[in-house]
Amino acid sequence: MIKRFRSHLAKFISGLKPVTLALAFGMAVLFSQAASAADNAVIAARVWPAQDYTRITLEAGKPIVYKMTLLKNPERVVVDIEGVELNPALKSLGERILGSDPYIAQLRVARFKPGTIRLVVDLKAEVKPTMFTLPPAGEYKHRLVLDIYPVKDPLMAMLAERDTAENKVTQPQAGAEGAAAKTPSGLRPDTTLALPPDNSKPAESVTAAVEIQETLPSDTQEPVEVIKNKSLDKDIRMITIAIDAGHGGEDPGARGASGSHEKDITLAIAKKLKAKIDEEPNMRGVLTRDGDYFIPLHGRVVKARKLQADLFVSVHADAFTNPAARGSSVFALSEKGATSASARYLAKKENESDLIGGVSLNIKDPVLARTLLDLSQTATINDSLKLGKAVLGHVGEINTLHKNHVEQAGFAVLKSPDIPSILVETAFISNPEEERKLNDDEYQDKLVLSIVSGIKKYFASNPALAKTKVAAE
Repeated sequence: MIKRFRSHLAKFISGLKPVTLALAFGMAVLFSQAASAADNAVIAARVWPAQDYTRITLEAGKPIVYKMTLLKNPERVVVDIEGVELNPALKSLGERILGSDPYIAQLRVARFKPGTIRLVVDLKAEVKPTMFTLPPAGEYKHRLVLDIYPVKDPLMAMLAERDTAENKVTQPQAGAEGAAAKTPSGLRPDTTLALPPDNSKPAESVTAAVEIQETLPSDTQEPVEVIKNKSLDKDIRMITIAIDAGHGGEDPGARGASGSHEKDITLAIAKKLKAKIDEEPNMRGVLTRDGDYFIPLHGRVVKARKLQADLFVSVHADAFTNPAARGSSVFALSEKGATSASARYLAKKENESDLIGGVSLNIKDPVLARTLLDLSQTATINDSLKLGKAVLGHVGEINTLHKNHVEQAGFAVLKSPDIPSILVETAFISNPEEERKLNDDEYQDKLVLSIVSGIKKYFASNPALAKTKVAAE
């Protein structure tokens, strides 16, 4: 039967005229392209604007084929996406661009040719775009990521402004009340240095490998903060605390039974912790992120080091396979292995944040590599343990402790070679009772107060040493 059908088909085709054959072939190609396009539809489109950078993410069931071009006069990024058709998810992308976006003026989406969609990103200024694809991770399928970075690093610009202000400060006049006396940070008491304003929007994810040397460009991702200098005694210098709200953007972190996201809880606690630290006369807090956007683990370390932070406190609210798990914990870095199976599990889970949030493997930062490959940090780890013990003692006054001692594991976010760093697990979001606590303002306030008390206790026994200036890289 099959042989007879093939024979009839061959006779039919041989009887067709060349023009008819060409038309039939062309139609077959078009149908093939349409079928291919329909086979890989964009199922989600997200925009995460922030002062650090703006991220645009497209998610599809299969890998997305693309070509990116950067054009001048006017500044714009053009992206051609192959094998997809214009659908509601793509059509809505332009509407997601906010007027307050620091880098994107508008985004236009249109059908360029059959099976190809063109995105035109109109820019507000010159930028450094990066584009890459991500394999499926967590709850996400294949993703195409476009990151729009500023040409000038916001944090380094702030540091340069600070240095300029220092050089302009005049010497105080003898006996003059309220004269412009230098603070230990080199600024007059009334000087305020503002990083770009808060823009609480997400910034997305990037690829895999928790390899610490892989990073965003060294001149990107700085805290969006207003740093105020306070009037201090001449023998006391300002202490800077880097406060890291875990997860963010594409990386939601752990999820509670009632739907709470770890990234939202950690940001709320981090902001309260900063406010409480800022109330101290000789301290200031700086957030690694102040909105719902993603920052790679290594990027958080880089921020703290550029700001010459005295301490690094990463805030988390993780989950465990057993919903009965409960209690607060404090962790420090370990170079030799985890102190318990649960610490090893938690470190592995936290280090996978880059897989979910997404870090491009195509970008190398030699400055970061030099920083994080310096593993001769025994003294720093010892100081981290002292800090962790002080904080854990006070946190134990307001919540059950999961472990009565500071645990250690290979957390990537704690790998600063010269800043005492701890990771505070505020409670288990996977425990329904503790999830309710984590969403309670009163509990958050008590938790923040306990962390600050621990920090003050640490400095009472370990005075902050003088800091050298950070060289602009």
